[in-house]
Amino acid sequence: MTTSYQALTREISRNLTPLRSHNAALMQSFGALSKAAMAPGALDEKTKELIAMAIGVASRCDGCLGFHAKALVRLGATPEEFRDMLGVAVYMGGGPSLMYAANAIAAYEEFSAAA
Repeated sequence: MTTSYQALTREISRNLTPLRSHNAALMQSFGALSKAAMAPGALDEKTKELIAMAIGVASRCDGCLGFHAKALVRLGATPEEFRDMLGVAVYMGGGPSLMYAANAIAAYEEFSAAA
């Protein structure tokens, strides 16, 4: 099975349209939470995105892999930084996270090639 993470992130965004329309307060609140969590502070945005990706891998969330890979490419995360983060994700999530680490690499490489 081959996943296009660009297509997946577009599909998820499109599928969230009803929530944006009918649960606007929820979606606005989630957006505000995201903005506050990712705002530079003691950790920069790239470090926070690496953490988010590691959690996505450990949680086995395909959508998370797509959205956070896209952000990490935009923020200039290097392949070395990405692989180092995956080591921590696998450590924390075990064998299932190792399988998702392969998917995370595919997402990162797909968005890198498109950049």
